[in-house]
Amino acid sequence: MREYSLIAPAKINLFLGIVGHHFSRETPPKPDGFHELVMVMQTVDLADRVTVRETSRRGITVTCDDGAVPQDETNLAYKAAALMQQNFPDAAARHGGVAILLEKKIPMGAGLAGGSADCAAVLVGIDLLWDLGLTQAELQGIAAQIGSDIPFCVSGGTALATGRGELIDPLPDLDNLYVVLAKYRDLPVSTPWAYQAFRQRFGATYPLTPAETEAKKQVLRSGEMLSAINQRQAQRIAQLLHNDLEKVVLPEYPQIQGLRDTFAALPVMGTMMSGSGSTVFALCDSEAKANAVRSQMQQQIDDVTLDLWVTKFCASGVHLA
Repeated sequence: MREYSLIAPAKINLFLGIVGHHFSRETPPKPDGFHELVMVMQTVDLADRVTVRETSRRGITVTCDDGAVPQDETNLAYKAAALMQQNFPDAAARHGGVAILLEKKIPMGAGLAGGSADCAAVLVGIDLLWDLGLTQAELQGIAAQIGSDIPFCVSGGTALATGRGELIDPLPDLDNLYVVLAKYRDLPVSTPWAYQAFRQRFGATYPLTPAETEAKKQVLRSGEMLSAINQRQAQRIAQLLHNDLEKVVLPEYPQIQGLRDTFAALPVMGTMMSGSGSTVFALCDSEAKANAVRSQMQQQIDDVTLDLWVTKFCASGVHLA
């Protein structure tokens, strides 16, 4: 039985702007419950390993070395395999069942897209396993049916994500930037809760029409962060880190605010919460500086449940191990 092992990198957000309501494509357009976003996303070397294997038995199995990860149909990796079976029934019939092994390094509930990265890896793995020959754009189209971060996780690198997060425009790759990640092990943040809390607090300020929403989106797209990335101005990028969700998550979770404050007092280029949290990251311009910051965080926050990683920007999404 054939198998493929793939590396599924985590992501951080360098910029997360919430424009307002995401409008449906029906006539007339109506808010569909999602948010219109403008995000700059970046893959990092912290990654899971996902193995996708043919099996003689029909069906899908998911196993994981982390018992806290669901291993049933609620797992995004399972959903990816089920959608591929649905979209390509002839190939599924020829090749039999799918066994998925997840070896986790990316923490759960962390704002690092660990589940989305695993899902993207399963899509890529089954494409290889079944000799489908799908393009990256085709894989991203399938990925968008499952979740908003997953199309980015397929391609990775540095990218602008708009719409619900599923519309991906590559940006110039950034390199030689190191990241210190900090997360309390037993402190997840629910992404749906974070966006709902933001809507409850700021929904009255959202644009009221698709045209107003598009105008606001264009303002964010033409902002200083994209200019700094296009010019590869690392220090400027670090100064322009922005995440709208901090406005609701940090007041609710003082421990996350504490991580951000501690990083900010250290010699880092910039610091911010990633996604909906609960991970906070700091940027450094060398591995030595990142390791020093990691050590200082350990000294200043004496808590055995605080996990710290040093990683770096990478230019790829899912790829063969």
